[in-house]
Amino acid sequence: MAKAELYDNTGKKNGNIELNDKVFGVKSKMAVIHQVYVALMANKREPWAHTKDKGEVRGGGKKPWKQKGTGRARHGSIRSPIWRGGGVTFGPLKIRNYKQKINKKMNQAAVRMCLSDKVFTNKLVVVENLPKDGKTKVATVLRRALPGDKKSTLWLTAVKDDMLKRALSNAVKSDIRLASEVNVIDLLHHQYVIANREAVEVLEKRLLNNKNKVKN
Repeated sequence: MAKAELYDNTGKKNGNIELNDKVFGVKSKMAVIHQVYVALMANKREPWAHTKDKGEVRGGGKKPWKQKGTGRARHGSIRSPIWRGGGVTFGPLKIRNYKQKINKKMNQAAVRMCLSDKVFTNKLVVVENLPKDGKTKVATVLRRALPGDKKSTLWLTAVKDDMLKRALSNAVKSDIRLASEVNVIDLLHHQYVIANREAVEVLEKRLLNNKNKVKN
C-alpha cells in the first residue's frame, strides 16, 4: 500500500496516509509520459508567425518593364518571391494547426505515473487543512515548515479555493490547481505537490476508472 506523509495545518508531521496503489503505486513508463507531455505542449501552442505570399503583398499590379527589348530578364510582378519586398515562398502561416490527439486512457495513465513518482520520491505532501485566511504570510509559513522549502510547488485542492489562490498569488514558486484538472505538465513542472485529504480523494475517484485501467 502506497503511503504519503500527513501534516497538520502548522506543518507538523501527523503520521501517514494510505493511498490507493492503482493511482499512487503505478510503475512509471517514460515513453508514455513523454508522449502525453509533448502532445499537451503542442496543444497549447499558438501559430503566431505568419508571412504573406505573392497574392497577399501590396503593389505589383503593373508589369515592371516590357517583356522584350530591354536586355533584362523578363518579370511579371514585383510581388514575386525573388524580388526584395515580394512574397515569401513556403513561409510560416497562422492557420497552421499544431494540435495532437491524446488518448484518454494514455493521458490518465501518465497522470497516475507522475503522481506515483511523487510518492516514491517523497514529494507528495498531504496536509489536514489548507490555509483559509487568504494571507500570503500564513501560506508561506506553512510552506517553510513542510518538506521541500524553496522548491517549486503545486498546491492541489478539491474545489475552487479563492482564498488559497489569493494567498499564493504573491508566493514564490507556487501554483494552485484543481485535483480534477491537474495534468502531466503541471506535475512535471513542479518538484513538490501539496494536497489536502479531499484533493487526494478527488484524484483517486477521477483516476480509478476500470475502463481506463492499463497494465504496468
